[in-house]
Amino acid sequence: MSSLLAAAAVTLVFCAPGYPGAAEDAQPFLDAFATATAAAAKWPDGTLAAIYDATEAGGLEKLAKPDAALTLVPYPFFVEHAAALRLAPLVQADVTNVGVQERWTLYARKGKVSGPASLGGYTILSVAGYAPDFVRSAALSGWSLPPDVKIAQASQVLSSLRRAASGEPVAVLLDATQTASLASLPFANDLQNIRESPPLPSAILAVVGARLSSARTGALRDALLNLNKTPAGADALANLRLQRFVLPQLPAVVPTS
Repeated sequence: MSSLLAAAAVTLVFCAPGYPGAAEDAQPFLDAFATATAAAAKWPDGTLAAIYDATEAGGLEKLAKPDAALTLVPYPFFVEHAAALRLAPLVQADVTNVGVQERWTLYARKGKVSGPASLGGYTILSVAGYAPDFVRSAALSGWSLPPDVKIAQASQVLSSLRRAASGEPVAVLLDATQTASLASLPFANDLQNIRESPPLPSAILAVVGARLSSARTGALRDALLNLNKTPAGADALANLRLQRFVLPQLPAVVPTS
């Protein structure tokens, strides 16, 4: 019985709320990643599956299933749900064109916001707006936001930035990729960099609760850390916009409330 349990099939849930991508388009690449990873970990064929969801609610629904033993999520999702889901970071992703870490930057209309107190009555819009704990405690760490500040998810970054540039009481929190694209906007000069986060993890692959044995966890960690060193592994990573995995480099204090 113990050997059967050790080889039980598990699912890796990819979840990236607010970012584009359809599950059906991603599935062939997820299958290739699961196959390459299982082979590298010397797991039996068919014992690792991978699925994707682009919404927070959908990701949480999938993670509630008992076979969902692993998840790869952006750091905002990890901060928001690590405590409730009992997520234990296994490895950290090196995301293509982003890196192992990234900074989040808050923008508002130039001259309108001088500090956290100036944000009274504002709404902070961000692709990470579904994770208010991340916004307050990680991206804007060290700031004490006024109690009436609202935080909301907004996947339409361009329209959010346009609202901020026009002078609406809106600030926009951008990830590293979005920040790099800001200069190309015709109204970029109307926006001001208000606050920049410290370097934060880009994405975390974590074990969910106690759904994976320590032996399988160790083999999987070793496999992931070396996955980029084989042609099949490197291809599987590249198709998911990943370069490699490294050991977790989380901030000293990880918000969990």
